[in-house]
Amino acid sequence: MEDWLQAAASDAGPGAAPGARPAVLVTVAASEGSVPREPGARMLVDATRQWGTVGGGHLELRGVETARAMLANGETRRLERFPLGPSLGQCCGGVVQLAFELLDRDHAALLAARSNEDSWRLVALDGAPDLALFDAAGQCLQGSARPGFTRGHGAPQFTHIMREPDGRRWLVDKVAAPQAHLMLFGAGHVGAAIVRALAELPCRVTWVDEREDLFPAQVPANVTVEATDTPEVLAERAAPGTSFLVMTHSHALDQRLAEAILKRPSFETDWFGLIGSHTKRKQFEHRLRDRGIAQARLASMVCPIGVPGIEGKQPAVIAVAVAAQLLMVWEARTANLASRETI
Repeated sequence: MEDWLQAAASDAGPGAAPGARPAVLVTVAASEGSVPREPGARMLVDATRQWGTVGGGHLELRGVETARAMLANGETRRLERFPLGPSLGQCCGGVVQLAFELLDRDHAALLAARSNEDSWRLVALDGAPDLALFDAAGQCLQGSARPGFTRGHGAPQFTHIMREPDGRRWLVDKVAAPQAHLMLFGAGHVGAAIVRALAELPCRVTWVDEREDLFPAQVPANVTVEATDTPEVLAERAAPGTSFLVMTHSHALDQRLAEAILKRPSFETDWFGLIGSHTKRKQFEHRLRDRGIAQARLASMVCPIGVPGIEGKQPAVIAVAVAAQLLMVWEARTANLASRETI
C-alpha cells in the first residue's frame, strides 16, 4: 500500500480518533509533454506533513503551498494547470494539471481496504461536491453512480479529466492494485532484507516459512505472512504470473520447492529465482532432471539471483540487487501486456 494511502486511512474507520487532522489529496489529473510523474501520481498534504510525491521540485512545492492554503481558507476542491517551463523553471518543460480535494476519511478507509483490487474514483471538480468509488467492473461501492461515467467504449483506462456536455469537470482516477506478486520462501537474513527492500515498491509479497518465530512482529503493509509446514502447496496453488524466490534454510526444501514451481502449468508466465551459486544450480539441474523436469523449464530457473555486476554477499546488498532484478522483470511484463492491448 502506498504511503499516502496508509496515511490517509490511518485516522479513518472504526475506532478512529475524533477530530482527525484535515488533509488535502493532490492528484496528477492530466499531463502534456515531458513531466516528472504520470497521471494518477498522488501526494497527501496536511498542515505540517506530506506523504507521496507528484514529482518533486518547484511543482511539488507549489502543490503543497496550494493544499495548505486550501486548508487555511476552508476550500474543498481545486484544479490547477502548471506549465513547468515558463512558470516553474523546470527543465522537463511539459504541462501538469493537479487536482486538489479535501480528504474524505471514510473514502480513504474503503480504498485502503481494497488495496489489492483495482478501484476507480470519481470526484466532482465543478458544481456540487460529489465523490464516488467503483470497482474494476464499474459497480458503485460508495457514493452515487453517474450516468456519464464509463471506463469502456473508448474511455481512457487511466486517470484523466472527464468533461460533461454542460462543461462540468470530473476527476476519473484509477487507483490500481499492485499487479506484481512475489512469493518469497525463507525468513532468514536475506529474506528479511528483501522484504524491507520491497516495502515501498508496487508489489504484493507473500512471505513463507515453517518457522513462525522468525517473522518480525511488524511487517510492511504490502506483505502477508504464511507460516506453514507445507510451503510446496502454496507454490502449487499460486496464481499464474506469480514471481517466486526460494531461499530457505534447507537445500532439500529448496529442491522440493523448485520442483513444485517448475511443474506448474503456468511456468511460462511465472518467474523463478533460486538463491545460490553456479555450483548449486548445476546440482539442482541434475537432480531435477532426474525427477522429470524438462530442460526448457530448468533453463527458466534464475540462479544465481540479482542483477549482474553486484557481487556483495551482505543481505542488504543482495536485497538491492534482487529488488532491481524483480523491477526489471515486472516492468518488462507490464510493457508486454500494454503492447498486446494496443494491437
